[in-house]
Amino acid sequence: MVTDDTLPESGEASPLIRIRSLLPGLARAEQRVANIVLADPASVARRSITEVAEAAGTSETTVTRFCKAIGVGGYPDLRIALAADTARTSSRDRDLGSDIGPEDDVRKIIEKVSYADAKAVEETADQLDAETLRSLVDAVARARRIDVYGVGASAFVALDLQQKLHRIGLTCFAWSDTHNALTSAAVLREGDVAIGISHTGATTETVEALQEAGKRGATTAALTNFARSPITEVADHVLTTAVRETTYRSGAMASRIGQLTVIDCLFIGVAQRHLDQTKAALEATYEAVGAHRLGARPDRRRQKEDGR
Repeated sequence: MVTDDTLPESGEASPLIRIRSLLPGLARAEQRVANIVLADPASVARRSITEVAEAAGTSETTVTRFCKAIGVGGYPDLRIALAADTARTSSRDRDLGSDIGPEDDVRKIIEKVSYADAKAVEETADQLDAETLRSLVDAVARARRIDVYGVGASAFVALDLQQKLHRIGLTCFAWSDTHNALTSAAVLREGDVAIGISHTGATTETVEALQEAGKRGATTAALTNFARSPITEVADHVLTTAVRETTYRSGAMASRIGQLTVIDCLFIGVAQRHLDQTKAALEATYEAVGAHRLGARPDRRRQKEDGR
């Protein structure tokens, strides 16, 4: 379970990444301050606390509480952090990082989409907690069985992890149906691992399945974009992505890029723990499907035909 004490220290990643991650867990007035900061961080770096409070329709005290909530000492520290972040951001970054507008042509769309996807990978990696990942790798590598829960776009990511782990000989199931997920979670026990994937961290079906798995003694983990979302309250381990949302890039599009980055890191870590088994399994599975590839060697095709 994530608490304030387990959140990454300020300075490990861009303050904007941290604000986006914590946004749903902030008080409503603090969220208004956060939106002012996210909308124009360069401007906030130049404005007084009074000006920001007025723009957010709140008090200076609330702005100070917001600063403490995101892990900076006070408003002067926030201005310094935003100024430093702005200085590192080029005009090209600001252009490509903006929303896709109705006037953007296909070339600009390509540039903005590829930029956003690349930033999702980069910023997710920058803030990913290595110790938490290492702990989850240990748990998965030792597990009798692994359940992965996800619905919507997260279901595809869950299936990707299931396929990867199954291919190296680990027993792993991906569940997107609510009843199947809950009944599977109900028969887990100590030594098993359950992983819930939800961009918002508030997907009821995924949270319920993960909670059920935890009640049965399984080690639980959550992969989400928001460090204070409901799913983190029922997880032993929490890994976060750092995905920006824009007008056209809904969670169904952008979230999977960051999620797959984390899934790949988890898989490689687990594969390292079973190196000999991994090599043998990958060779065997590659050989098993070899005859189904166009251009497969004639001897492989004949072996398949002779076996009919």
